[in-house]
Amino acid sequence: MIPPEMLDAAIMANARAALAEDIGSGDITAQLIPADTIARARVITREPMILAGSPWADAVFALTDTRIHPDWFVDEGQHAEANTTLLVLEGPARSLLTAERSALNFLQMLSGTATQVSHLVRLLNGTTAQLLDTRKTLPGLRIAQKYAVETGGGKNHRLGLFDAFLIKENHVMAAGSITAAVTQARHIAPDKPVEVEVETMEELDEALAAQADIIMLDDFNLADMRSAVIHTRYRAKLEASGGIHAGNLRAVAETGVDYISMGALTKDVKAIDLSMRFID
Repeated sequence: MIPPEMLDAAIMANARAALAEDIGSGDITAQLIPADTIARARVITREPMILAGSPWADAVFALTDTRIHPDWFVDEGQHAEANTTLLVLEGPARSLLTAERSALNFLQMLSGTATQVSHLVRLLNGTTAQLLDTRKTLPGLRIAQKYAVETGGGKNHRLGLFDAFLIKENHVMAAGSITAAVTQARHIAPDKPVEVEVETMEELDEALAAQADIIMLDDFNLADMRSAVIHTRYRAKLEASGGIHAGNLRAVAETGVDYISMGALTKDVKAIDLSMRFID
């Protein structure tokens, strides 16, 4: 769960950055329109989607011009069919056009993520596995993307390097062993969860003996995942990672692992096709 203060800060920082890079020294095309022209516009989706990103769009509108009034017809996290009106806007025509691209970029990207995650989560129905994201996010947009994962029904693995340990192969090599790395982690931050990535059953045994909280099974095949679940016997939570996609997600969940992490949730983003048009 993203702390509210972190989420609020990210929304405003992202909106300001998006407008700054788009407007630069000024929107010269918008100046073609008389400054006192008031207009109404609607934003529609051209494909089925889960709406995510409305707080970012609202921030863009407010920062561009406080006279812009958005009226949302679809709630955050709600499914919308193709050709559905998501919102209607009213305000100075210049300002609507200046804000359009930045607002739609957030809505398209975050809704794309939430829509994909929602589809994958449905594939897990009837299992106990939870779908997790990773740190494979677009630079500067991590909180936004992880928010979209949550909106789509997934869970956040960790927000960054500060809120949980994830001991991987290079950490183990530098520390000397899995045991040494876990012991040091407990000393550095006893209140933080400790996860260890393993590639073999021998490494799984060492991580269990070191009392890791979560053990990531990296590129295990289905048979080895099932064996790891039986062998672990609830001594730690197990996470499957590596080579997982929509085609094998259900089979991975049915091995009995607790978590499944997929970098594709945030690094392979397909934006939703949205359109804004002025209306009478």
